[in-house]
Amino acid sequence: MPSIYCRLLPSLLLSTLLLAGCASTPEPVAEPLKPAVTVLPQPALPPLPSGAVRVNGIAAIVNDEVITFREVVRETQPLIAESQKKGLVDDKARSDLRKMVLERLIEKKLTDQKVKELGIKIGDDEIRQAIDDVKRQNNNMNQQQLADALKKQGYTLEQYEAQIREQLERLRLVSMEVRSKVYVSPKEVEEYYAANLAKYAEDEQFKARHIFIKVDETGPAEELQQAMTRALNILYEARSGKDFAELARQHSDDPAAKKDGGDLGSFKRGEMLADLEQALLPLKPGEVGELVKTPSGLHIVKLEERDSGKVKPFEKVKTEIEDQLYRTRQDERFSQWLKELRAKASIEIKDSNGLI
Repeated sequence: MPSIYCRLLPSLLLSTLLLAGCASTPEPVAEPLKPAVTVLPQPALPPLPSGAVRVNGIAAIVNDEVITFREVVRETQPLIAESQKKGLVDDKARSDLRKMVLERLIEKKLTDQKVKELGIKIGDDEIRQAIDDVKRQNNNMNQQQLADALKKQGYTLEQYEAQIREQLERLRLVSMEVRSKVYVSPKEVEEYYAANLAKYAEDEQFKARHIFIKVDETGPAEELQQAMTRALNILYEARSGKDFAELARQHSDDPAAKKDGGDLGSFKRGEMLADLEQALLPLKPGEVGELVKTPSGLHIVKLEERDSGKVKPFEKVKTEIEDQLYRTRQDERFSQWLKELRAKASIEIKDSNGLI
């Protein structure tokens, strides 16, 4: 389930307009800021099936407040357009999207009504502060730059301020009805950590050495055979217990090996050349692997150390776990609150007659 921050509070940053906020998880109760009519023209309602009758254009009645079919179709249009980018959208898919949007609009209507019922008000000073935050977090833009950016998205500054006011009202509603009633105890955090230790293990690390035998694949077959024979002889010596670092200094065609004895250093999975990593993974510390052929030549590898990954200390991940549990509990509480709100409301969904 998306976080209720995505569901109730599209970002107050200008990036909400530029990056479409929480559009990747389309379940908001308070919808993202909507482009003006000049950017997204209101679509005509789809034609009615033969014999169907449009009943006053009403899609639903929520506590005596109306949601029209036109609202549903208008709010569905950008979702259909986005879906069409990913493939063809048939009639059923369109209908499913409209039904989803209608449910969203019902929830939005309920939260708006609750805001009014509780008398939640956002002062002009709070709106100005939010606008100042927008400017500061977007390279300290001035008022005209903000207005110009909004205009490109089909908004006036007044429309944007109204949207911010609406968003802050809903955030305050969530704080009063949801967040203030969510609690995660220290014991719950400790129990989650103990039950999920594998999630907090650090990445497995390896330390290894190699001996490199340079091979020119375009060279004569005789040279290739000589390089292979040389590599196999060195591999035999390495597996016989001779000092691997000294063998690397004597025989490796890697210039650095003369100083570091073929030391590859420490690395995590995915950080080394795939062929070498695959040769090292099955080894135990101290073992020498099979001969590895790469486009540059032949490699003899030895695993020196292997750290299977220590578990991060509780104190290091305590805040992360607490935040995760809090968000989960908050989402659960929000869903329950919405169900209770709907249960107490009078909601009448009209016969769509093919419109939805």
